[in-house]
Amino acid sequence: MCMACVVDEQTKDRIIAYRAEFHRVTKSPFGSDDEIGMLSVIDAQSRAAILSRADPSKVFDLSVDHFVGMPGWFGAGDQPYQIWMTHTPAGEIVANTMGVNLEANTLVAYSGDAISMYTHCGTHIDTFNHFGYNGRIFNDFSAAEHLGSRAWDKCGAEKHPPIFARGILLDVAALHGVDTLPPSHAIGPADLQGCLKRQGLEVRLGDVVLIRTGQMRLWPDIAFVNNTPGLNRAGAEFLAKSGAIMIGADNLTLEQTPAAEPLNFFPVHTYLLAEAGVPILEMAWLEELAAEGVHEFAFFGACIKLRGATGAPMRPVAMPLN
Repeated sequence: MCMACVVDEQTKDRIIAYRAEFHRVTKSPFGSDDEIGMLSVIDAQSRAAILSRADPSKVFDLSVDHFVGMPGWFGAGDQPYQIWMTHTPAGEIVANTMGVNLEANTLVAYSGDAISMYTHCGTHIDTFNHFGYNGRIFNDFSAAEHLGSRAWDKCGAEKHPPIFARGILLDVAALHGVDTLPPSHAIGPADLQGCLKRQGLEVRLGDVVLIRTGQMRLWPDIAFVNNTPGLNRAGAEFLAKSGAIMIGADNLTLEQTPAAEPLNFFPVHTYLLAEAGVPILEMAWLEELAAEGVHEFAFFGACIKLRGATGAPMRPVAMPLN
């Protein structure tokens, strides 16, 4: 029987969502300097517990690759992914940027490249400074005090620890018997509870919860970005109050778009990041996990330590449990 909603009082004290107030940033129970929210639950004991159960004979890569023309969140005018060569073997013979002779440039075939992209391209995490309310972010850090000309000095991607945790896959598409959920399908508590019951799982304090909408069946077609099925606020509250420390999905936005709320255009992002202290993982590749029926696993992931960034690429992996 799914007991995802049964949380004792001692556990509630460690779950930030129980302190949340609607459209107000939450002060962290982990201290006034806390910048990682529910990731604070991870400790030596929890890491050792999941590592002891992981089966390294099978590794699932949960990330997509980056390439020119890839779908992404560019509706607000942000930079799409670009890559270009800065050095080529033939070009170095002409440019001689290393200041060596022709024989050396011919021998040493030097290639180099550079990239430019929005920090929310591809499989990535959203940090707490990505969204807030009224100029303030999680743990009551204000833009007036902590946002410089280039970046925040609080809650950036560099503060995120490597994540070693139990992961669970909630296959909502499979629950409904479809390859991919219809456009703008709202995933609420009923869908989530239905998945937990069908898969014989429960959400526990310290879990990474990944939701499969089936949207990756559309990848990389541009249809991937339009009217995404995803979590609504009620679904997000259900998972956060059950003890999830990170919530992710295989879609562009995690949440349902367009938003059902008239004023808040990203109600799930603002709730999870500013109220519940739960970071977000987006554009996760979940097709292989789903195909092999792996719904419970060891989750390992670390983002690039981009100082002050609102998001950062992550290459998470999953291993089945013994």
